[in-house]
Amino acid sequence: MEHSRDWNGQGRSLKRKSQENGDHKLLNNFSLDDLNEDLFERILSWLPTSTFFRLTSVSKRWNSVADSASFKLACSSIPSRDPWFFMVAPNLNQSIIFDSAERTWKRLNHPPLLHQDSNKGCMPVAASGGLICYRNSSGSFIVSNPVTGTCSELPLLEFSPQNQPLNAIVMSTTTKDQQLYYKIVLVFGELQNLVFRVYNSFSGSWEGETALRRKVDDCSMEFDSTEDDNVVYFLSKAGIVVASNMQRSPSKQYSSVITDKNGEEIVYFLSSTGTIVACNLTSKCYIEYPRLLPVLSEYSIDVVECNGEMLVVLLSEFLETASLRVWKYDEAKRGWHQIAATPASISHEWYGKKVDINCVGAGNQIFICLNSSELCTYVLCDLVSNNWVELPNCCINGEVIDFMSSFSFEPRIEASV
Repeated sequence: MEHSRDWNGQGRSLKRKSQENGDHKLLNNFSLDDLNEDLFERILSWLPTSTFFRLTSVSKRWNSVADSASFKLACSSIPSRDPWFFMVAPNLNQSIIFDSAERTWKRLNHPPLLHQDSNKGCMPVAASGGLICYRNSSGSFIVSNPVTGTCSELPLLEFSPQNQPLNAIVMSTTTKDQQLYYKIVLVFGELQNLVFRVYNSFSGSWEGETALRRKVDDCSMEFDSTEDDNVVYFLSKAGIVVASNMQRSPSKQYSSVITDKNGEEIVYFLSSTGTIVACNLTSKCYIEYPRLLPVLSEYSIDVVECNGEMLVVLLSEFLETASLRVWKYDEAKRGWHQIAATPASISHEWYGKKVDINCVGAGNQIFICLNSSELCTYVLCDLVSNNWVELPNCCINGEVIDFMSSFSFEPRIEASV
């Protein structure tokens, strides 16, 4: 019986090996080229964009897929892609991105339209989905898919508010009937006289000017700056908002984001006095949030959008150290609360260097560009884990390139303009 058991065991083992060898041969003989076109394109649509483009050199069939309408349709069904961060620098007439999935810098083909003399000074001003919006020196807008290089120049904005400051430029995208549409929203005017204009790609035209009224229960009235122009609210080391009479620096231009809350589109921007202004495009009203400003005259502030929420990023100096923190406004309690902060081991080296921050959100991540005459560095923050990572320098053709800001977008081959 022992012999029988040994034989049976050996027999079963030989049988399994025979099946495994057969399966192995089958896999070795399998090729993606054996698949029908529909299944082949569906499989490729799930590849990360960088991986897909690397594989297009495999064969003519693989290379031709990128132009296939059915492949683009398959790509549009992918719910999300790891963001790329489109980098911005003065006189940078090339497209450079940071791939968050592969954690590498990449150079893309710069769209031909942006090489024209009239557009060489174009600067990115907004992004959404798989698209980037540029503005040239004459005030015209160009929308581009940085992955494919396709571009579309928007109609000229007629009857724009005269002598009114441009506070916000934001972009949003939506899909309808498997077709991508986008909006460009501009907010003009002083706080007491705000108006907005919208470009809608569905109609291919600019909509009329719409006025915004101040919301009656505006929470900022409790902290109205007209009561005491010298009062400034800053952050203590413990993360508490404190009142002071110290001066502050001016805010940056076009620091703005858009969110969609319960079907209401809200544009947030930094006012010239350093407050956050929320413009509800649906109800056509706005509110001004209480000030949240760091200590001393040296500070930097920016607004970002993460998972549909507006957040504020603040770099402040206090007690001989620098602190970079992320804040969220609690509508119910009408106050700010801290949700993330850099470890002191990272932020302390920024102290005393007059650092300016420019930030952009993407899902649970915030990409932060820190610039001053003494340093230029980039930090990627994960809000879920509160993990902060300093990124390597970008080196193109042996030369280190310094960037001042970035825009986040999803690398989508199918995004059309």
